[in-house]
Amino acid sequence: MEMNEVSVIGAGTMGHGIAQVIAQAGYNVVLIDTTEDFVQAGIGRITKNLKRRVDKGKMAPEKMDEVMGRIKGSVDISDASGSQLVVEAVVENPAVKKEIFSKLSNVTNKNTILATNTSSIPITEIASSALHPERVVGMHFFNPVPVMKLVEVVRGEATEDWVVDEVIKVVENMNKGPVEVLDFPGFISNRLLMPMINEAAFALMEGAAKKEAIDSVMKLGMNHPMGPLELADLIGLDVCLSIMEVLQNGFGDPKYRPCPLLRKMVAAGYLGRKTKRGFYEYE
Repeated sequence: MEMNEVSVIGAGTMGHGIAQVIAQAGYNVVLIDTTEDFVQAGIGRITKNLKRRVDKGKMAPEKMDEVMGRIKGSVDISDASGSQLVVEAVVENPAVKKEIFSKLSNVTNKNTILATNTSSIPITEIASSALHPERVVGMHFFNPVPVMKLVEVVRGEATEDWVVDEVIKVVENMNKGPVEVLDFPGFISNRLLMPMINEAAFALMEGAAKKEAIDSVMKLGMNHPMGPLELADLIGLDVCLSIMEVLQNGFGDPKYRPCPLLRKMVAAGYLGRKTKRGFYEYE
């Protein structure tokens, strides 16, 4: 397949980063969201990210112009019709994602690969809303997208081999590391990461140590760049809770029970960095 255009659905935290790395890899990008304000906000964040690289001497100004010239914004999902690959990066809600994949089935051609950036929702479930589930695949990026190397390539029950192969090529062209995994709850990354974050919340709730101490143990003892509570604030406590619920429901195992403190903080609106307050407070 000749891949020259990729559409990204959702211009938010993950979507704008995905659009950026795809454009940097040499592909034309259509960045699609529901309003012009959302689209322009996403393009603005890409511009800011690239400008920072220029200021640091890591990118030539003309290269920045070249990358930005490959990105086009849109509020019409039908503008994805000319793309060979579409990457969905909207809110982590099965109903919303399935509606988008149903619409994409009607506006894209029979060979278009439909990928989802979901961090935990089963690929097979999302694919059930598409006319061609064999062309649906997981493409799980990590935040911040321009920095993090890993992309989990998740094979759904119906996903065909050529789809996985094409996505792996695209990921490698972005200078990232594709890792193929199967469609289990939480895939591999969140199946390992979220229970650690959840257990850190339990340790804090039970008074085993202060938050700074819990994070320091993992940073100094296990050489993690961030402690689990700091990382939860970066990811978003609502996202952490949602993934723990997916793990609990998917495996039916009480070891995945979300920490009550995590539930309480989400209910209070303390979601981490994006609300200026989570386990820590942010200016």
